[in-house]
Amino acid sequence: MDKKTIIGIVLMAAIFIGYVMYSSKQQAEYQEYMEQVQAEEVAKAEAEQAAAAAQQAAAAVPADSIQMATAAEQAVNREIEMYGETLSAARNAEAATYTMSNDYLTVDFTTQGGMMSKVTLEEYTKYAPKDERNEKVVLYDPESAKFDMEFYVKRGFNNLKVNTAEYVFQSEGVRKENGCQRLSMRLEVSAGAYVVYEYVLYDEKNPSRDYMLDFNVKFDNLSPIMAQQSTVGVEWSNRTYQNERSYKNENMYTTLSYRLPDDEDVEDLGMSEGETSEYIEEPVNWVAFRQQYFSQAFIAHDNFAYANSGFTTEEAGSGFLKHYTSKMGLTYTPQTDGYAMSIYCGPNKYAILSKVVDPNGESIAMERLIPLGGWLIGWFNRWIVIPVFDFLSKYIASFGVIILILTILVKALIFPLTYKSYLSTAKMRVIKPEMDALNEKYPRQEDAMKKQQEMMNLYKKAGINPMGGCIPMLIQLPLLWALFRFFPASIELRGEPFLWADDLSSYDSVLNLPFTIPFYGDHVSLFCLLMAIAMVGFSYFSYQQNSASQPQMAGMKFMMVYMMPAMMLFWFNDYASGLCYYYLVSQIITMIQMTAIRRFVDDGKIRAIMERNASKQKNKKKSKFQLRYEELMRQQEEMMRQQQQAKGGKRK
Repeated sequence: MDKKTIIGIVLMAAIFIGYVMYSSKQQAEYQEYMEQVQAEEVAKAEAEQAAAAAQQAAAAVPADSIQMATAAEQAVNREIEMYGETLSAARNAEAATYTMSNDYLTVDFTTQGGMMSKVTLEEYTKYAPKDERNEKVVLYDPESAKFDMEFYVKRGFNNLKVNTAEYVFQSEGVRKENGCQRLSMRLEVSAGAYVVYEYVLYDEKNPSRDYMLDFNVKFDNLSPIMAQQSTVGVEWSNRTYQNERSYKNENMYTTLSYRLPDDEDVEDLGMSEGETSEYIEEPVNWVAFRQQYFSQAFIAHDNFAYANSGFTTEEAGSGFLKHYTSKMGLTYTPQTDGYAMSIYCGPNKYAILSKVVDPNGESIAMERLIPLGGWLIGWFNRWIVIPVFDFLSKYIASFGVIILILTILVKALIFPLTYKSYLSTAKMRVIKPEMDALNEKYPRQEDAMKKQQEMMNLYKKAGINPMGGCIPMLIQLPLLWALFRFFPASIELRGEPFLWADDLSSYDSVLNLPFTIPFYGDHVSLFCLLMAIAMVGFSYFSYQQNSASQPQMAGMKFMMVYMMPAMMLFWFNDYASGLCYYYLVSQIITMIQMTAIRRFVDDGKIRAIMERNASKQKNKKKSKFQLRYEELMRQQEEMMRQQQQAKGGKRK
């Protein structure tokens, strides 16, 4: 290949490569231009579509507005036709709030339904650690509180049911008068016809009124439009907060209570942990939502015609205890122009509740809200324990010291019974050799009657009452049980510290466990632990005293000495520390008394006294009862002998 050919090929290749490169650059520029044109066209199309949509929407707005306005107007007209102009306006009005307060209560009201929405107790705080206890007790939960009156009015050819909770009342606010505050709220049911709610809170300090509100319902020109009905319905419901440390213990004392007219006691729905209700067909004087230390009570001065009441239990940790509901009926006649009622919101304190009376000055048994026990136990608490406790609290600031003094007084009161019980046990111990001799003399079953007769003669000669050790204990049981009921129900102990316990009405936890022990809990109560230890010591001491004279006691050692204290430890770990402290002190004082009695009363002196009594009994003429008893014993012995002989003859 010559030189010219090579140059020609190179030039052709250069021209080709240059053309390809130039064409690629032109193609890229053209592609970029086309993409820009397409983007501009898309943007223009979107803008045109948006403008068209806006024009279409703008054109549609007036039509929709007209349609919506027409629908709203029709709804208003239907509402007016159904409820009337006044009630229709009340359904759509804006609610207002008002507040009344005295030294004991702060009550918030809402015109929505004309009801109380929140009640705060000024003198009491919720449980919290000592330095953090500043949140006041609230009895009404605003979210769940409800009050509703239900009645029927004439509306054309039909009757309209009116539920006042659905309407907004009108009010001019709180008026202050001499010694009280007054709030009136009224609902215009029809032109010139009103339902009026009037609340009165008293400023003067009077135990019967400090925590009480008067609640008067008035029918103003309402009778002409009222439909025929025999009752006006009342629905009252509320959810109660947990105010104490222990949910379990507080819930156990939280229930719904009610009183029947002229009844000296109250009824309740029981301390259930689930859901319960009861329909009371007969008249009811008042219904109360009762907690351990506080209550809300609705009182009808002329009684409710019936009541359908119940509650559901809230979950632990929710901050609530019970959700109460009570549906009641007030008797209605065409002559009825209103109702006089009262609402109590305050502590379960005997000194306050016992002074609450009806308009005639008669007691309505509000103090029976405090669970002090039945007629005998309650009698001890009302007439002995509470007066002594109140008297001591006037002069002694520490309630721990008051409990100590009260325990000493109780032990001093029952000391004669304790002494008699010990003396009876000591006598049984002294005659044990004679009793063993009788057991050896009459080993056979058929001689049981004869042995029993000899035993009775032995007791008589020794001056022993076989029940002498039990009767004193039975006599003092009502007082001991009364104190068991008193301490958990005593609001005076609430928030009172003593030693390491920051609240004698709650358990005194000195150690929080990272786990929960079944039936025991997740904490260690020191007063409860010390009480159990003291019970072990006292039970062992008693076992030693009684086992010598009563051989059957040997088989009960484990139960008496160990099992019972262990059960008390599990049972009382969640109870009020004041109660555990009382039992601790009581056990210690009893052991001191028993030790002192044993030191001053020895078996030799008892034996000498018994021998003197036996010598006096020798020449004493038997009473007719003794003669009849001995004759009866002989007849029974003869009957048993004949039965044994008959059995022997059959075998032959």
